[in-house]
Amino acid sequence: MSTSNPEITSLIRLRMSAHDAHYAGNLVDGSRMLNLFGDVATELLIRSDGDEGLFVAYDKVEFLAPVFAGDYIEATGSIVSLGKSSRKMVFEARKVISAANIPGQVSAADVLAEPIVVCRASGTCVVPVALQRGPASKS
Repeated sequence: MSTSNPEITSLIRLRMSAHDAHYAGNLVDGSRMLNLFGDVATELLIRSDGDEGLFVAYDKVEFLAPVFAGDYIEATGSIVSLGKSSRKMVFEARKVISAANIPGQVSAADVLAEPIVVCRASGTCVVPVALQRGPASKS
């Protein structure tokens, strides 16, 4: 795989809602972070190839801290290497605002002085050569 292209990145920031909570205590299912990474990957492929491509596989996924309804999550990703049709990507999700959980103040939240990394992953996406029409196809 080549690494000669300038780095292409994406960022999504989203509030986890009560609808995202899947477990007791308003805990959000870890798969929600993977959904965000899928959206980040789609943007990366559109920016690099002009096509949504296909997510083939995650190589590694690490769930590092819990996420709760009311938390704001910032999901980022970048393409770290390019093959003829494959794009190796890395992702990170960070909690930047946390639900305060103050009794009687259900809408209280705290901006975190330092973001908390809640999930990291890496994976590979593919854009068939015939569908490539962006900057990555010119490398």
